[in-house]
Amino acid sequence: MEDLVKDRSSSDFWRGRRVFLTGHTGFKGGWMALWLAHLGAEVRGYALDPWTEPNLFTDARIGDVVDDVRGDIRDATRLDNSMREFRPEVVFHLAAQPLVRYSYEDPIGTYETNVIGTARVLDAVRRTPSVRAVVSVTTDKCYENKEWIWPYRETDPLGGYDPYSSSKACADVSPSGGSVSRSPRGPGPNWRAPATIPSTERARSSA
Repeated sequence: MEDLVKDRSSSDFWRGRRVFLTGHTGFKGGWMALWLAHLGAEVRGYALDPWTEPNLFTDARIGDVVDDVRGDIRDATRLDNSMREFRPEVVFHLAAQPLVRYSYEDPIGTYETNVIGTARVLDAVRRTPSVRAVVSVTTDKCYENKEWIWPYRETDPLGGYDPYSSSKACADVSPSGGSVSRSPRGPGPNWRAPATIPSTERARSSA
């Protein structure tokens, strides 16, 4: 996904381009918003409030460089209105419930957000004539876990033994005929436990 926005040769493409970005209050969505704004894109972010304090959205002042709209991707009416009113050419879908452990606590909410929410975004795109391209971003957790030492490949079977992983596999099938970026998990998600960086920092602070 980073190659879509960080390549210097793409600067002219993004300058003035209207981009609708879901999940801009999250970790990767926040960085995506900053990159796109830096390249001159006109970005509207659509997401829930940040889950934690501190958070990247607040600390990096992302709200200063994007059109910040708060909403749930499961709310079809609000999502449709926000997207159609903005008239984007490109849609990046990054909003999700991203935690494996939390998915056990709220499996229904996880499926509603990651599967139905993705379907709502794609349905909104279908009714927004200005959209020319959609990138729905998922995770390597969408693949059946084989406990391999190497990264998963596009040809590996989808699956998942926890609600989060299986919900992302379901979401991966949703954009039939579209583009899906299955990126290995990087730092994040944000400051939410039990992610590696916040957990390490909390342990250091309490020592």
